[in-house]
Amino acid sequence: MNGPCASALTTDLYQLTMLQAYWHHRMDGVAVFELFVRKLPSERAFLVAAGLEQALDFIEQARFDAEELAWIEHCGTFAPGFAEWLASMHFRGDVWAMPEGTVFFPNEPILRVVAPIAEAQWLETRILNLIHFQTVVASKAARAVLAADGHGLIDFGLRRAHGAEAGVLAARASYLAGFDGTATACAGPRFGIPVFGTMAHSFVQAHDDEAAAFSDFAESFPANAVLLIDTYDTVAGARRVAELAPRLAARGIHVKGVRLDSGDLNALSRQVRAVLDDAGLSDAIIFASGNLDEHRVGALIAADAPITSYGIGTSLTTSSDAPYLDAVYKLQEYAGRARRKRSSGKATWPGRKQVFRRIGADGRCADDTVALDSERLPGEPLLVQVMRGGVRVTMPTLPEARAHCKAQLATLPAELRRLDPPWPVYPVAISAAIAALADEVDRATSAR
Repeated sequence: MNGPCASALTTDLYQLTMLQAYWHHRMDGVAVFELFVRKLPSERAFLVAAGLEQALDFIEQARFDAEELAWIEHCGTFAPGFAEWLASMHFRGDVWAMPEGTVFFPNEPILRVVAPIAEAQWLETRILNLIHFQTVVASKAARAVLAADGHGLIDFGLRRAHGAEAGVLAARASYLAGFDGTATACAGPRFGIPVFGTMAHSFVQAHDDEAAAFSDFAESFPANAVLLIDTYDTVAGARRVAELAPRLAARGIHVKGVRLDSGDLNALSRQVRAVLDDAGLSDAIIFASGNLDEHRVGALIAADAPITSYGIGTSLTTSSDAPYLDAVYKLQEYAGRARRKRSSGKATWPGRKQVFRRIGADGRCADDTVALDSERLPGEPLLVQVMRGGVRVTMPTLPEARAHCKAQLATLPAELRRLDPPWPVYPVAISAAIAALADEVDRATSAR
């Protein structure tokens, strides 16, 4: 059986029961599903689309293997012959999506799938899982990037992530949103993300003398001698670095900087900066970590703390203030007829849709309109085709998606770049053609 990240069984059971029902009743018409977010969390003014590459990997590669088919055949839930039909199941449809790094807002489709209904339905759980998670983290990371105002940011979150896949994908999503790199080692070879690391408190504690620990680490990593100085007394640790620096320099080792991981980072960074500068180490960086988030980083920068860069961990990989989105994947058309859900509080707009974004004279986003895909409205269409006939047709690289995200954040109105509410509601209109189609669908539904 494939591992959980690649298995076709990484889905809800009801996706399989739906597949059997479609198979049983020979329902094989073309369906259109769209993925969108119903509303923003109260802590977010905008969202950043992410996770498309992994979703397309799954769509393109997912197959039921022999062990999975055997389980389906013998688990007691499904009809004879169903597993045999599933053996040939693979995605043959088309996909449109907003490129990763695109800023978006509620009720805007960020992904559209067009395929025979069973193939399209089958994807729901896993692609929501992949796109939802990275979008959550990228949206959180983008806030930190805006707060950091050009200061360096490193993802430190693997150890607190909700599982290994989450930690690795959080490294990718935060880099896409503008972080400089990650402490997660496997994200380096897997995604080409710069990987960073310093030293552990345990290394200092394992030595009888703090200065000896600094010297030993610098000798082991002469090109990356960033020394962790808060194991005992932060300012005393800085003085030990200052005393040690000339001896290291005589051996050709340059102290690159120091790391603070606890305490009043504003006050301590000022004291440490003074110690380092007095010792002629004015080019040594100060790297800060320790339960940071965008608010604490923004406050330190507003206070002009002499900190070069920041490590953000738990709050990033768990998106602690907004850990989930009301993200859904809904049927909008089947067998050539528009469809819509009318449940109270969960009604959808029918039909295949596109999002048009107008940019104002100031270079900032002015408004968006969700329209039928057949409409041509002012502004840039945000969804592009990324898969045709089950095969990818285009996919920006991670560096390209990162550059796209940077450009997108630069177009945000100033009020939406603030960390804290109240924010103005960004204008997202529903076109008159969609509203008319919804009325038409409702009348037809009532008549039936």
